[in-house]
Amino acid sequence: MKKPAAARDPQRTQERILAAALKEFADRGFAGARVDVIARRAAINKRMLYHYFGNKEGLFRAILRRKMAERRAWREATSEEPALSLPLWFEHVCKDTDWVRLLQWEALQTGNQPVISETERRNTANVAVQRIRRRQAHGHLRRELDPRHLFLAMIGLTTYPVAFPQVARLVTGRNFTDPVFQKERRAFLRKIGGLLLPSKRKSR
Repeated sequence: MKKPAAARDPQRTQERILAAALKEFADRGFAGARVDVIARRAAINKRMLYHYFGNKEGLFRAILRRKMAERRAWREATSEEPALSLPLWFEHVCKDTDWVRLLQWEALQTGNQPVISETERRNTANVAVQRIRRRQAHGHLRRELDPRHLFLAMIGLTTYPVAFPQVARLVTGRNFTDPVFQKERRAFLRKIGGLLLPSKRKSR
């Protein structure tokens, strides 16, 4: 008597595909990533991948949507006080190095050309900038700082040591994975965050 076939779990299958795809894109970038390698890593056949995501670009878009949603969720869940939020942003980045590598590959392969899902990603960035602008309007952040460049600065402060670990090591003698470096970086980010507050708030 034949054993009953294992029940299909489309959600779990898609999760495996997305996890495998993130690794492959992080290792090789969009241009170098291979669908057959992603399928092999996910333990599925290529037809299944095409069924769920259409093609390689559809798969890349799905990863982008998921990552943007994750970042939006943890930004909204963290305190709006930069002295508290910046250290937490850094901790999240340290745990998501595949995403950082994927963005590095994208920068190398596309240069200043439009990127996949450019409009959607620009809208997501605008939401974050508008959040900073509202904080400034309510007197919770220094108003003289351009909110667009402030957001870029916050990304840079929390991401740079992970994106360029060799530079972090050359400057500090430690890699970003070193607990001592992470402790020092969190303390530094707390101090920088305090400098972003209006003078009347800092004096309280």
